[in-house]
Amino acid sequence: MQILRNLMPLVVIVLASAGTNAGTLDTVKSKGAITCGVSQGLPGFSAPDGKGNWIGIDADFCRAVAAVVLGSPDKVKFRPLSTKEAFTALQFGEIHILSRNVTWTQTRDSALGVNFAGILYYDGQGFMVRRSLSVKSARELNGAAVCVNSGSTTELNLSDYFRTHKMKYSPVVFEKSDEVLAAYRAGRCDVFSTDQSGLYAQRLKLAKANEHMILPEIISKEPLGPAVRQGDDQWFNIVRWTLFALVGAEELGITKANIGSLSKNTGNPEIRRFVGTEGKAGINLGLDPKWAARAVTAVGNYGELFEKHLGKNSRLKISRGLNRLWNKGGLHYAPPIR
Repeated sequence: MQILRNLMPLVVIVLASAGTNAGTLDTVKSKGAITCGVSQGLPGFSAPDGKGNWIGIDADFCRAVAAVVLGSPDKVKFRPLSTKEAFTALQFGEIHILSRNVTWTQTRDSALGVNFAGILYYDGQGFMVRRSLSVKSARELNGAAVCVNSGSTTELNLSDYFRTHKMKYSPVVFEKSDEVLAAYRAGRCDVFSTDQSGLYAQRLKLAKANEHMILPEIISKEPLGPAVRQGDDQWFNIVRWTLFALVGAEELGITKANIGSLSKNTGNPEIRRFVGTEGKAGINLGLDPKWAARAVTAVGNYGELFEKHLGKNSRLKISRGLNRLWNKGGLHYAPPIR
C-alpha cells in the first residue's frame, strides 16, 4: 500500500533528494542514531507496546541496521508516519530509512527518488468482512461500501479489481489506517481492504476479532520492503545487505542463540565469512568484518523475526507461505557474502 500521489511535484522531490543525500553513513555516525520511519501502529510490523517501545518486524529491521553501523540495536529513533507523510519525509532527509510496510512499485522506484533495498515481506491485498454478512468470496461484494486508505496502491488496486470484474462499489476513504478501522468498526462500510497482513493486524484491534473474517482472494502483488533515498550507493548497499544477511543467516542455520559459538568454533567457510573470521566482505561496505554477525546478534535471523512478530509465536499467527526460504517453497533468497 502507501501513497502514489498527493506529494510535491516529482521533479522537485528528485532534485531535493539528489542535493541532500550524500554521506548518510557519516551523518548517522555523527548523530549517533538512525532515524527510522515506521507506521503509526500496525501490530506485527511496527507498533508501540505498553511502555512505548516500538516492536515488529519493520522496527527490528531498523535495529539490525543500527547494530551493523553503530554497534547497538538501541541507537534508533522511531518516527511514526502517515501514508501521506512517509515518502516526503524520506525524500527530504527527515528519516534515514523508511521501514513501514510500503510496497515496491515501478513509479516509486523510478520517479520518487527512492531505492528499495529488497523485499522484507511478500504480501497481497485482501478483504475483511463481518461473518454476519455470510460472504465467502470477494466476487460477492458487488455494491459493497469499502473502507480504504486514501492515495494508496490499495485504493488503486481496489478500483482495478472492481472494474475488471464489472462490479460496483462505494469507496469510504480516510488518510490514516486507524481512521479506516474506526469507520469499519462503526459500520460505515461493509468491507475493509488493505494488505492481507495488515488485515490480520487490524483485526486484533477489534473487540470481537472472531466475528470478522479475511476472504481468500489476493488481488495484487504487494512486495513490502525498506527504502532509502537515491544518490547514496554506500547507504543503499548497507541497508540492502543487512536484509540479505538476515535471510542468509537463516539459510546457514545461524541464529541469535548460536552465533556466539559459531563465531569461535566452525570450519564452514560460508559461516566463517558471515561471522567475520575469514575474508574481508565488510570492507566493500565501509564496515568491519563483524557487521553481519552484529545484525543477527541483535535481532536474530529472518525466520526468527517472522515467527516472533508475524508467525506462530505472535498473536497474528500468519503462515509463512511465500515468505519461506527459496529452498523451503518460498521466495526469500540471499546472494552470498563473499
